[in-house]
Amino acid sequence: MHKTRELLFFTIAVVFFAGSASAQSVVRFVALGDAGEGNPAQFENAAAMEQVCAAKGCDFALYLGDNFYDDGVSSIDDPQFAAKFEEPYANLDFPFLVVLGNHDYGVTSLEWWKPWYQVFYTYVTNFSKFILPFPYYNLRVGHVEFFALDSQALLLGWNLEQQATWLQSALETSTADWKIVFAHHPYISNGRHGNAGNYEGCPFCGVFSGIIVRIFVEALICGEVDYYFSGHDHDLQWLEPTCGTGFIVSGAGSKTRSFVHRDNNPVFFEDDSTVGFMWVEISDNTFTGEFYDKLGNLLFKRTVTK
Repeated sequence: MHKTRELLFFTIAVVFFAGSASAQSVVRFVALGDAGEGNPAQFENAAAMEQVCAAKGCDFALYLGDNFYDDGVSSIDDPQFAAKFEEPYANLDFPFLVVLGNHDYGVTSLEWWKPWYQVFYTYVTNFSKFILPFPYYNLRVGHVEFFALDSQALLLGWNLEQQATWLQSALETSTADWKIVFAHHPYISNGRHGNAGNYEGCPFCGVFSGIIVRIFVEALICGEVDYYFSGHDHDLQWLEPTCGTGFIVSGAGSKTRSFVHRDNNPVFFEDDSTVGFMWVEISDNTFTGEFYDKLGNLLFKRTVTK
């Protein structure tokens, strides 16, 4: 199974990323989540991404979950694939590396079979744009390796051992200069959901508090990767590093929701007033992140060198 998956991911890398400009030293992408509404704001945000990517370059997108509101998809022929993904991003000619959110597990967040329609869609469309080869996977692009988590399954403890074993092995064997994890659920956030282990301000709500997510991040990700991208909260945040890793929330792909600041996490930047996305360039040992709103206006820029 592992050899088959490794071959699959190598094939994906060859198809989409081999031969890209400056692939060994420069990687550019956008990151956004909670975008699957099919509403005017999603289309406006897509147009802004088209504008920014035309000017600055984009190799791909990190698509951070809740891909199809509110109830996920019900088949590989579900019209939501067209209305909430293909049509909004029709003018963006690059792949979207997808992770699953809680709404991709249905409106109850417990319908375990629904995410597999998104996986199957990847294969039926021959990896044309929507890239979800497995609920969790890793993929190297130039000098950066990306590790995609199925954080809803983690939150519920459904495949904790499998994801932990896979991630630990993948991180240990990675030779990439930069390592980035992306998932739906945040580790820390000033939005309504808040910090893992205290989601919704309910630390005693069992698995729904996000305690497994918190333990997973602290055990396997803190200090082992450079950045952790997430959505879930419908806002834009660049949080100050904690536990040796940087945390970014970009969950304003189609709607916004006001901050709560329940855990008062320090930030370099945060905005809950506009739909938007993040553009990233990793050039050699320099990471540059820029937040944009749905009209393509630059909201914030920061560069970090390691």
